[in-house]
Amino acid sequence: MTGPHRGETLLIPDRLWDGVADSPVAGARVLVRDGRIASVGAQLTAAADAKVVELPGHTLLPGFIDCHVHVVDESLNTASVAEQTLRALPPLRTLLLNGFTTVRDLGGSEQPLTTALRDAVADGVIAGPRMVVAPNIVSSRGSHGDKNPELTDRHGLEVGVLGDGPAEVVRKVREQAKAGADWIKFAGSGGFSSSTDDPNNVTYSQAEMDALVATATDLHLPCAVHAFNDESVRRAVRAGVRSVEHASLVDRETLALLARHRVTLVPTLHCIDYFLDRLDDEEFWDGKPSAVRDQFREHADRLRETSGLLAGSGVTLAYGTDVGMFPYEESWKEFPALTRRGVEPVRALRAATSTAADLLDRADLGRVVPGATADLVAVPGDPFEDIEVTGQVDFVMQAGLVATAHRA
Repeated sequence: MTGPHRGETLLIPDRLWDGVADSPVAGARVLVRDGRIASVGAQLTAAADAKVVELPGHTLLPGFIDCHVHVVDESLNTASVAEQTLRALPPLRTLLLNGFTTVRDLGGSEQPLTTALRDAVADGVIAGPRMVVAPNIVSSRGSHGDKNPELTDRHGLEVGVLGDGPAEVVRKVREQAKAGADWIKFAGSGGFSSSTDDPNNVTYSQAEMDALVATATDLHLPCAVHAFNDESVRRAVRAGVRSVEHASLVDRETLALLARHRVTLVPTLHCIDYFLDRLDDEEFWDGKPSAVRDQFREHADRLRETSGLLAGSGVTLAYGTDVGMFPYEESWKEFPALTRRGVEPVRALRAATSTAADLLDRADLGRVVPGATADLVAVPGDPFEDIEVTGQVDFVMQAGLVATAHRA
C-alpha cells in the first residue's frame, strides 16, 4: 500500500505519552484520520465505519526515531549492488517492527544505495521505517571510511568516499548532494571498527572541516560528524555541524561546548556496551580483526568514564544506535543503555521522539498532537516505570497504516 492509510482509526490505550510531557496520562484516546492525528482526548468517538483498536494495559507513544543506523552491511562492501540492496530489506522490516517508524541512515562505504531504499520505502514498494539518509561517509584516506585498504595496497583500488584537502572534500560533498543526500556525514576522527586508524586520531584539519560544512550549508544539507575525541568534536563544532555521533572519549568541557552551541549528541551507547561486554569472549572475536578488540580493550576505562558524564551534562541527546554494528533486533537497547548511565527515562524517551524529530527538522514527527503524522507505537506496561518494555513493542502504526497489531 502506498501513501497514508485512508479512513478513521480510534486508538484506546490505558496510557498515552505525547512525546513531550513529563509523564503519560491515563484515559486519553487518539483519533487518526487519513494518516494524521485528527484529535486527542478522553471522550473521543469515531465514525460508525472507523477501525477501533483497543490496547489494554498498554502505553501509546510516538513512533520511535533512530538517528544513527546502517542498513547496508559493511561486510558486503565489495559485493554486487544488488546483493547489498536486497540484504538491507530484512533489517528495514526488523527496525519497523521494533517500533522505529523513522531512521536516519548515516551511510555505507561507496555506492549511495540508501537513497534508493529511502525512495522505495516512501513509495510503499518495501516495508521499513521512513528514511533520512547520508548516502556515504566522507573520509580522509587511511581513516575510518577508508575500507578494504588491502585492495588499495595490492591493486590500487579504493573503497570509500575519500577526500583529502579542502578542494577534494568540497567535491565529495557536492557528489553526495548529487546522489540525493538529506544529510552529509563525515569522519572527523578515527574509529573502533577499522584496523588502519585509531579513535584518538583527528583525521580532518580545521580548514578541511570548515570547507566541508560550508559547502553542505550552501546546499542546505546539515552535517553529522563521526568523532570520538575532544579535538575532533571541537573542530566539528567550530565548523558548524548539526550533530556529533559517538563523542565517546570526550571530557566534561567538550560536552559543555556541545550544550552551549546547541549541537545535538548521538551517543550510541549500546554499541559500545555490545563490544565491551564481550572483550573476553573468544568465540565472539574469532574471525574479527585483532586490532579492533585491542582498541576496545585499550580505551575501555575511558569509554565507561565518558558515558557516565552524560546524565549530568546539559547536552541535547538524540537516540541513535549505530545498529548494523550489532544485531538489528537489539536496536531498542539504547533506551536501557541510557538509563543505566543515570539519564532519566523521560529524557531517553524524548531522545527517540520529539528531540530526534527536532534534529531531523520534522515537526510532524515525534509528538502525539493534532496534525502530526500518525506514527504511533504501543508497549505493554509503562516505560516510565520499566524502560525494558521498549523492547516489547507489539503495535506499530506508520502514517496511519498498522504495521503490526496487538493481540490480546
